[in-house]
Amino acid sequence: MLAGMDSTATRAAAASVQQPAQELARLLGEFLLEHPQAQVLEDGRVLFDLQIAHSSLTTERDRCLWHLWSEERNLVRTISSVRVRKDSLRIETVRFGQAKPQALELVSGRERSAPSTRRAGRERYLRIFERLLRREFPDYTIDSLTVSPDLENSFGPGYVRGLLSRGHSTWAILSAGPDESPATVEGILTLGVLWLAHCRAHGGGRSVIAGLKLFVPDGQTQFTRTLLPWFNPRVASWELYGVEAKSEMCHLVPPAEIGLAQPRLVRAFDPASAIERCRGELDRLLGLLPPGLRELSEIRANSPAEVSLALHGLEYARVRQGFTGNSFALNGEVTFGAGPHETPLTVETESLFCELARQLWEHRRPEKDLRNPLYRLQPERWLESVIRRSLEEIDPALCPGPVYTQVAAASVGERGLMRGLMDLLAVTRSGRLAVIEVKADDDLQLPLQALDYWTRVRELQRQGTLSRQGYFQGVELSDAPPLLYLVTPVLRLHPATDTVLSHLSPEIPWQVVGVGEDWRTRLRVITRKRAACWGT
Repeated sequence: MLAGMDSTATRAAAASVQQPAQELARLLGEFLLEHPQAQVLEDGRVLFDLQIAHSSLTTERDRCLWHLWSEERNLVRTISSVRVRKDSLRIETVRFGQAKPQALELVSGRERSAPSTRRAGRERYLRIFERLLRREFPDYTIDSLTVSPDLENSFGPGYVRGLLSRGHSTWAILSAGPDESPATVEGILTLGVLWLAHCRAHGGGRSVIAGLKLFVPDGQTQFTRTLLPWFNPRVASWELYGVEAKSEMCHLVPPAEIGLAQPRLVRAFDPASAIERCRGELDRLLGLLPPGLRELSEIRANSPAEVSLALHGLEYARVRQGFTGNSFALNGEVTFGAGPHETPLTVETESLFCELARQLWEHRRPEKDLRNPLYRLQPERWLESVIRRSLEEIDPALCPGPVYTQVAAASVGERGLMRGLMDLLAVTRSGRLAVIEVKADDDLQLPLQALDYWTRVRELQRQGTLSRQGYFQGVELSDAPPLLYLVTPVLRLHPATDTVLSHLSPEIPWQVVGVGEDWRTRLRVITRKRAACWGT
């Protein structure tokens, strides 16, 4: 919520048994701002991952009330005290109707299990995987099976990698165990491509590396299965296996048919109408802002019933419209918070909002304090907001509007709906769709994340869903495959990006756009690299 006000030592000294409600809210808000990947634990068990869950703080009647909710659970607690620890907060809470306090722990989000525990689990899975390979591939020789990290080549300890050989033919193999995170499992295709390229580059010509075999836990194959058809079969053969670790068995998973997926898209709405419905509450918010912040803040409609204020891509206040009681009268709820939680705007919290606004204006500006959390928070949203205002700098062929931000497109997977938010969806002057994926820092997974969004838009285009759902009204959309832009600061482009892109299908028209490191002050394209099929 607030940032840059106190050091950790000062906050620790302020923690006491009789902390005022606003002080408790401030301590939590600062921690959440500095640690956007925070998790809420109870007795060592993760209750909420605040990257995907929601939270709200209220400070009415000198009580600090913390509301947490997600798809799995809902929790409301009164906070009685907060004690600052290294990378965590110990929060004493009281449940309604109970006198005995209960402790929650708010941690920075770093992996909680001890390194020795993770290492032992991965070594155990390596032995399981080796037995599985010997049983399932009896005619093959297993070579160089390891989980040892090789960070110089981007290979971490989360994957078992090795080779399977038979005669002069060899396969590169990579597997993720059942205890790895969903992000690690979904990242296996990128690491698999790098492992394949590494084996071919260092094989010394002793054998032909035919392709790549990937092994992932059963029930987590859908993401990789959907993307495999978009890899070039002339470059390598690609196989995916589902693994049941308990029975030490695996089965071949056929690649998904192109067009088989059924992505879902939320309906487009009129932003001007949404903003007008919230005009009264917005005027109240704008009246509390410093003049400079008022002029630079962007008013944007997130849905027909929600409008937010943002500074350089960072949302710091929201207005939500809902019905009052049992009537059909609309009521606007106003909340604020420059981080993963929200605080309702009331008479009691107005001073907190004004302080947040002051700090936003002071710190979240180009060429200001680079160490301040408000400056560092959500750099991709900042870059995205710059690009959205200057699309023609990225490519003169792009129309300045309409352009859609954070488009929600879901697909059906093994664990239900797989939701995805595309950074920018635009259109060229000739009516060709353009998917723009933005990264402010180096990200090994940029090509595959961009490909995932591109495949969803391609399928929505084939189905005619975009026009039916009200997108790009008045624009005659081309049937040509969407263009795919990968935009990142030129010095932050991960060195493995070229390798991954070189293995994609030649039908995907991608372009890597490297912008200057001073993009916060002016957007300049420094480098471009395009697929051979670009412009066809």
